[in-house]
Amino acid sequence: MAGDKISVTFEIQPDAERMLEYAATQYGLPSKDKALRCLLDYLAKDANWNQIFTLIRCTRCKDSSGWKPPE
Repeated sequence: MAGDKISVTFEIQPDAERMLEYAATQYGLPSKDKALRCLLDYLAKDANWNQIFTLIRCTRCKDSSGWKPPE
């Protein structure tokens, strides 16, 4: 276990939870919590924050029901 962890409660959409569960299963992670920590580590170290937070993505607009696993 790398680093101390704290328990945090926040709200996400059901499809986002399915996405985290998929990532955990697909990549052999112990939990969706670990999948989220991997995403946060990527954001902290390698991601382009401006691209992430200024580009509008309509994942749940109109006819979209949110994230779907790749085929």
